[in-house]
Amino acid sequence: RRRNVGEVRRTLLRGHRESIDRLDAILVYTLAERFRQTKAVGRLKAEHGLPPSDPEREARQMARLHQLATEADLD
Repeated sequence: RRRNVGEVRRTLLRGHRESIDRLDAILVYTLAERFRQTKAVGRLKAEHGLPPSDPEREARQMARLHQLATEADLD
């Protein structure tokens, strides 16, 4: 019985680690896409003489992200 408990624990641990590995990959690819989008926004702003920052949007985004973090229990 002791061996079976150990096997179950190892199987559960392996499953959690595989989930973490998949989530890490998702995070990396999501961040890469976000960086591509922010570069595109920067190029567009530069091409059209727009200011590089938008304090009002940044404030809205910070509030939105804070809300999301709170909802996700990350605060």
